[in-house]
Amino acid sequence: MDKNIGEQLNKAYEAYRQACMDRDYAVKELQQKTENYMQQIREQQEKIELQNSIIAKLKSQLAALNANR
Repeated sequence: MDKNIGEQLNKAYEAYRQACMDRDYAVKELQQKTENYMQQIREQQEKIELQNSIIAKLKSQLAALNANR
């Protein structure tokens, strides 16, 4: 009977160990994806700022042209 309990404990421990490894992998994967998305967001924000700057310059040039007419 003790052998059976030992086998059950070993199986339970192995299942727990595997669950912990799966959890750690999922956490690491989520962190990596979050970092990647944050980088993409930063890059998109930089592009938006650049485009807004270009738009502002073009509006200024257009206003100056319209004022000269």
